[in-house]
Amino acid sequence: MIRILPAALAATLLTFPLTVCAADAPQREPYGIALEGFAYPYPVHLLPVVNDGEQLSMAYMDVTSAQPNGRTVVLLHGRNFPSSYWADVIKMLSEAGYRVVVPDQIGFGKSSKPMGELHFDNLARNTIALLDHLKIDKADIVAHSLGGMLGVRIARAYPDRVAHLVLTAPIGLEDYRLYVPPTPTEKMIETEDKLTADGYRKQLQTNYAIKLPPEAITPFIDARFNIRGSPDYPRWLRAFVSSGQMIYREPVAHEIAEITEPTLFIMGADDHNAPGRPNAPEALRAKMGQNAELAKAFAAKMPNARAEIIPDTGHLVFLEAPERYKELVLGFLGR
Repeated sequence: MIRILPAALAATLLTFPLTVCAADAPQREPYGIALEGFAYPYPVHLLPVVNDGEQLSMAYMDVTSAQPNGRTVVLLHGRNFPSSYWADVIKMLSEAGYRVVVPDQIGFGKSSKPMGELHFDNLARNTIALLDHLKIDKADIVAHSLGGMLGVRIARAYPDRVAHLVLTAPIGLEDYRLYVPPTPTEKMIETEDKLTADGYRKQLQTNYAIKLPPEAITPFIDARFNIRGSPDYPRWLRAFVSSGQMIYREPVAHEIAEITEPTLFIMGADDHNAPGRPNAPEALRAKMGQNAELAKAFAAKMPNARAEIIPDTGHLVFLEAPERYKELVLGFLGR
């Protein structure tokens, strides 16, 4: 049976170089540690930043609208995805008049991979430094997955810089330390290094309840596993593991109810992603990842928030239900 991709998804896939599976395909050069060789949908710029004394470069796209409405949206990506996966959302927001700023956070995508540890406070400061560099006083934030945790930290630390906050299938709605014992960094590096491309595909499909055809997941696998041939791969791997430790060690669940900016949770009903669940005691695993219910509970406690649950949808909400996502986001930002 031939599966037809939705037009929006097909357009997104054009921004990714797909893995060639033919036996006689030529050997491809590995991507660099900053995803050299991996295409992004818009020009990429670099902003120098200093984190914990280390000189680094933060990559970002800055997309202006042909009919500007004077407002800016900042898109914050998830842990397992380069910011290029926002391609359709960038187009949607730009067509609606928004300037769209799309950073790769330090440690991800085309940005530097630091020697030191990652911290949400540093990522938040970097993002504000980018807004300062671009002379943007206030922006709407639209965040996904790990980006949702960062969005919460930015909204709490810099409330005067945030107009609206959209949390798209965020992680961090619970404190994973209550379920998962601490894991040494070296053990995590060993586990991640043993992961195969097929194993990673199964991991994404299982953890994210992805409702997309298999070929739609290939770009994400390609972005990660074609770095393996780079001489800088060990540094990339350590930075990736550091992001996992950041999620565990720096929870934001205790801050969410304190957010006063208008906030919209957009959740996939089938998204039960919970980082670290395989390492939790079996008796606790079923309690983790009740994300839609957690979002509704948080929204009920907050002064200016609501939660929208999209049925038959997993973690990649904006790719799985693009029309409903567009309706919700543009309607909320236009309030």
